[in-house]
Amino acid sequence: MQFNRNTFICLALMLAGGLFLTQADLFLSDYQLYICKLFFINAILALSLNLIYGFTGMFSLGHAGFMALGAYMAALCILPPEQKEMMWILEPIIWPFSDLFTPFWLAVILGGMVALIFAVIIAVPALRLGDDYLGIATLGFAEIIRVLLTNATPITNGSLGIKGIPDAATLVTCYVWMLITLVVISRIVYGNFGNVLRCIRDNEIAAQVMGINVFAYKVMSFCVGAFFAGVGGALLASHLSTIDPKMFNFLLTFNVLMFVVAGGLGSLSGSIIGAGIITVLLEWLRAIEEPMEFLGVEIPGIPGMRMVVFSLVLLGIILYRREGIMGSREITLAGIARFFRRFTQTAGRAGQ
Repeated sequence: MQFNRNTFICLALMLAGGLFLTQADLFLSDYQLYICKLFFINAILALSLNLIYGFTGMFSLGHAGFMALGAYMAALCILPPEQKEMMWILEPIIWPFSDLFTPFWLAVILGGMVALIFAVIIAVPALRLGDDYLGIATLGFAEIIRVLLTNATPITNGSLGIKGIPDAATLVTCYVWMLITLVVISRIVYGNFGNVLRCIRDNEIAAQVMGINVFAYKVMSFCVGAFFAGVGGALLASHLSTIDPKMFNFLLTFNVLMFVVAGGLGSLSGSIIGAGIITVLLEWLRAIEEPMEFLGVEIPGIPGMRMVVFSLVLLGIILYRREGIMGSREITLAGIARFFRRFTQTAGRAGQ
């Protein structure tokens, strides 16, 4: 009965959030809507990497590669054939990509499926490695994908990239995909499958002794994370309306890794909170790099200072909150109720 009530409350909150976002353009500016969509996309990427790294213990640095595959696949699916014919000026686009044209939701799913297929290919040799060696192998895979995208001109338009991608990733669409990612991964990690993943993370040898097929579970976790990384890449391509191979470098993976580490390894709530805080902080700190007026005196901006301040914030998190904002804990309805109960009691005592 408790489970049913909690499920009903969660569904009601999700629906209320969706209805609220349908009217968000009435009270939010275009820039604020841009940041909100970026937050939802970053949350998808953080949740997918947390499944691989936080819950399974696989140190993967290949997320940018999976995002690139999803982004390019979705872009090829939603661009009209006439626009492709005009844009591919170095070499003509080849069939079937020249005639490929699908609805946006199907394009996002196809982007995730392409990333999943490549994840299976890389998982078979790479996941037999461990720790730092796996990180190096997946980083090399991401760089290989980036080089292939640069040189596969008849498919990807080479280094020129793809521009004019239709902005079909609305705020509600990004929100719904974030909810889908959250529900699927939460069902995985908080069931028997998730218990096995945590066992593998904590002690792989003990898991093997208990008869667990460690390699199979690691492959499945890696592929699910890669699928949602491809979904995030597809949404990002539509959101930005332009992509090129230089976007999907190691820095992009590092940004996603920051979301996970800052929020807390092994915490889905932490991944969402970390993605939100860092996304907003990175945009808010842009003001440091722009000229500003203080007491009638114009102060010039400092190029690059945004990342310096951001690095100091991350350093503070690592030194004083090493487990991340949430650690391995989750935000639950019972926890929220306890918080408000204690807050009410404290306010009542203060009023007396």
